Amino acid sequence: MGAGNTMRILGRAAATLLYPRSCVHCSSAVEEGMYQNICRPCEARIHWATGACCTTCGHPFSGMMDVGRRCPHCERLEPVFGEGRTAVLLRGPARSLVHVLKYHHGLHVLADIVAIMRACPGYADFARGAALVPVPLHPRKQRERGYNQSELLADCVARASAETHRAPVLVRVADTASQTAFNREARQANLKNAFALAPGTVISPPTRYLIVDDVFTTGSTFNSCAAVLRRAGALNVDVLTFGHG
Repeated sequence: MGAGNTMRILGRAAATLLYPRSCVHCSSAVEEGMYQNICRPCEARIHWATGACCTTCGHPFSGMMDVGRRCPHCERLEPVFGEGRTAVLLRGPARSLVHVLKYHHGLHVLADIVAIMRACPGYADFARGAALVPVPLHPRKQRERGYNQSELLADCVARASAETHRAPVLVRVADTASQTAFNREARQANLKNAFALAPGTVISPPTRYLIVDDVFTTGSTFNSCAAVLRRAGALNVDVLTFGHG
């Protein structure tokens, strides 16, 4: 190890002693553990999307369910995409990670998001070999925020899973209102014609495209994105989120 690296490590250690990290969820001091921004008690409050899960959105079933069944969240959804997977339920510390990333320029939480993706059984395998398509932001919104969190999450997936790469093949052409206050029908109407192929994009029919976003709520955003890819000739379109709302 070089002298420069040693000094940087010692400097980070000294900074941690002087300014200990705070948990993004409960604000307690973060000591040695699995994550850099989640304390040990809050680690136990991560709700993993594991076991038998809905094949459309990845939400875990409670109790015994038949393999291949849809969850109640997806009963009214007519998915344009194939399958979906998520790492966690967006509750507790996982929700706080996303909130800090999206609304407080918290790029420092990305390391923990990668760690969670790697720790979730089957998550990296689901993404393996795919072309990762971030859900695009409208240019105005991206200028305001300074980045697109879906692009950052796609990069996290690429770090967690082998043989993947980011494929920015979609653009957002409509500056739509926030989806948070809308029901399923209003979300679908709000996103009508909101996305298009990026200029110069050529879709490869046999490529598996994996649309990436921070959260799965009703599936309307994914359907709108997948429809554009399908019309352009994509045969294999799935979706991946960090959390399920």
